[in-house]
Amino acid sequence: MITCASLDTPYQVSFSNAAFAATCDASPDKGGAGQGFRPHELLEAALGSCTAMVVRMYADNHGIPLAGVTVRVSLDRNHPDGPAFVCAIELAGELTDEQRRKLLRAAKACPVRRTLSRKLVFVEGAGS
Repeated sequence: MITCASLDTPYQVSFSNAAFAATCDASPDKGGAGQGFRPHELLEAALGSCTAMVVRMYADNHGIPLAGVTVRVSLDRNHPDGPAFVCAIELAGELTDEQRRKLLRAAKACPVRRTLSRKLVFVEGAGS
């Protein structure tokens, strides 16, 4: 569970999972100080991080000599079919074409991607 709490600086929010914390903020053009991740960047980070982890796990489990993986994600909210995550995956290492294909196929199994691909439901919890 993530807990988010507003801070004294307008539009800044601290978020934490009880072990780690970071700051979210609006950009200056939206009235914020620009001193943290923007909310949509957190969605991009969740997808990119999960994808990189899944690719690394697949490579490790299948003995593929992956030296590194870089995932770049942007959210295109002007896409004609609705919001679209645009993902670019770079694989580093001495990989065969077949190993690259397998790793890119594995990337599609990212649990965050699967979650974001489904119909989302929002349940409002009781406030305290």
